[in-house]
Amino acid sequence: MAITDWPLDDRPREKLLSKGSDALSDAELLAIFLRTGVNGKSAVDLARELLQRCGSLSALCSASKQDVCELPGMGQAKYAQLLAVMEMARRALKEKITNGSALNSPAAVREYLRLKLQALPHEVFVALFLDAQNRVIEIEDLFRGTLTQTSVYPREVVKRALHHNAGAVIFAHNHPSGVAEPSHADETLTQALKQALALIDVRVLDHFIVAGGGVLSFAERGLI
Repeated sequence: MAITDWPLDDRPREKLLSKGSDALSDAELLAIFLRTGVNGKSAVDLARELLQRCGSLSALCSASKQDVCELPGMGQAKYAQLLAVMEMARRALKEKITNGSALNSPAAVREYLRLKLQALPHEVFVALFLDAQNRVIEIEDLFRGTLTQTSVYPREVVKRALHHNAGAVIFAHNHPSGVAEPSHADETLTQALKQALALIDVRVLDHFIVAGGGVLSFAERGLI
């Protein structure tokens, strides 16, 4: 049955407008993005199939161009739309955390880092440099590594902190393996960075690991 034949309250677009986006399932939200289905399948049916194939909405949003374009009902145009939606979300979150204290929007910081790092096939080490009021001065990708490790040099991090006249810093990196648990090397590096930055009175507020759609906080684990 076509969505246009459904009761008004059950149609994804009308449901969103009347009840809000929180009332919709992942499949219903994706159906609005898809707009149309394919022969024999409504947009909602197609959305459910896509989510089942990918495993989750997060996995679909971070899938490669080849993987997305091979899915039924998708293609280069839809992939371009998907990239645009993700980039708008990243920019909106970046605006939120740069227009006030980063510590006042911890959820926005985590979500921004997740969207920025979760789909990368290689490790990237990121620093959020903050001023004395914990407002974001700059966000930099400092080091890029392989699938298994990143070489991070405390001296270079100190130089960038001095360049920005930072009062504090938040670190983040991704684990392409999908395992968010910090390794011994991660913990050792964090302590080395904390000690090096303490010499110039820069505080390390947190270190996040992004993996498998989740974000782990060193501060919450008592590792800072």
